[in-house]
Amino acid sequence: MSKTVQENRLRSCNDFAKAAVFTLAREGPFCYKPGMEQPRRVPLREIFRVFFMIGATGFGGGMAIVSLIERTCVHNRKWVTQDEFMHGLAFGQILGPFSLNTSTFVGYYLRGVAGGVAAAVGFIAPSFCLISLLSWLYFRFHELPQLQSALKGTNPVVIALIVVAAAGMAKSKVRNPRSWLMALAAFAAAALFNVGALAILAAAAAWSLVQVWYARLQN
Repeated sequence: MSKTVQENRLRSCNDFAKAAVFTLAREGPFCYKPGMEQPRRVPLREIFRVFFMIGATGFGGGMAIVSLIERTCVHNRKWVTQDEFMHGLAFGQILGPFSLNTSTFVGYYLRGVAGGVAAAVGFIAPSFCLISLLSWLYFRFHELPQLQSALKGTNPVVIALIVVAAAGMAKSKVRNPRSWLMALAAFAAAALFNVGALAILAAAAAWSLVQVWYARLQN
């Protein structure tokens, strides 16, 4: 092979690598693999609009909001898979409000940093405006018996939303006795012994690593 041909091939490889890096930086963190259906590029305004509607219509906070995000992004729009969403939810438990962190994770997955910012701002905006208004109304009229009764009546609704979210995730991810044992142990640690979410996640990760290590030793 002549030196000129080698130089031309090397130059072509360098150009291809530069193009790949540029595309990854422009399109976001999604890594396309052969055989996969190439994802649709979601506009930033659509990400903002969808999470604005989630923030405006979601009720109950925490897992109740996460259930709405899952239904919208996984089942309705198919932006992320169930496994990817669960990974984002696990990351969101580490620090801060996990419903906001999960929204940021989905936005970042779709369009990188700009998508994460669009999802976070869209999710926060309606809550900020509404809570500012309700705070003013509460401190002005909080002594009214009708308002106190209305606030007490929302508690069963929040509990029902959380139970529905937990049941839906358990149906899709907890399918064998080992998974049920881990789920019940995590519930008991949080509900009965007041163990923090970060400690539970760390223990679950360590236990899974031990299982993988033991399985490899057996093979």
